[in-house]
Amino acid sequence: MKTDQQLKDDVENELRWEPSVDSAAIGVAVKDGAVTLTGHVPSYAQKWAAIKAAERVAGVLAVADELEVKFPWEPREDPEIARAIANALEWNASVPKGKVRAEVRDGWVTLTGEVDWAYQREAAERAVREIADIKGVTNSIRVKPTVSPSEVKKQIVAAFERNAELDADRIQVETTNGTVILRGSVSSLTEAQTAKSAAWAAPGVSEVRSYLEVQPMSLAR
Repeated sequence: MKTDQQLKDDVENELRWEPSVDSAAIGVAVKDGAVTLTGHVPSYAQKWAAIKAAERVAGVLAVADELEVKFPWEPREDPEIARAIANALEWNASVPKGKVRAEVRDGWVTLTGEVDWAYQREAAERAVREIADIKGVTNSIRVKPTVSPSEVKKQIVAAFERNAELDADRIQVETTNGTVILRGSVSSLTEAQTAKSAAWAAPGVSEVRSYLEVQPMSLAR
């Protein structure tokens, strides 16, 4: 098992390795396997990429985000940002027309609406995440339940069993009214995210609640 200092070194190296992140103003602190990112980045897209980079480092149990977005330019006003978002959503083939709405307040974007698939929900957030001048995104888009809970559970379990990155025997799945609950243990944050993404991919899933505990393999066995 890695020490906190080893994890700190690994996270810092991963941030430097990630080409979409300027890590010069990012601080890393680690305590008992939990990573805290501090400092600032020039865009929300970089903030998101930095968090994902830290999460994929082996041995990291949790990531606390204390990064600030500080633009190196004068950001656009909310109405201008809203127009850019509307265009991005309109031109994205994975986002159903007229199903997603965006509200911008002080640079923070809130997405609402209802779609049929989780990938449409994620596509809308990805499209917005790359817009310059935004400080953050709250994705409140709902996925409309269309499949019975038992069928959803069956499909998710099958997806877990097919995925080489997951140990399906260590993950329990509960489903009710479009909500999926994941319990059990995984060996890394990346595996936890893979499980959550696989659950979101099932038709009719409107929410995924992950209570998976990160336990390095040496501790879980």
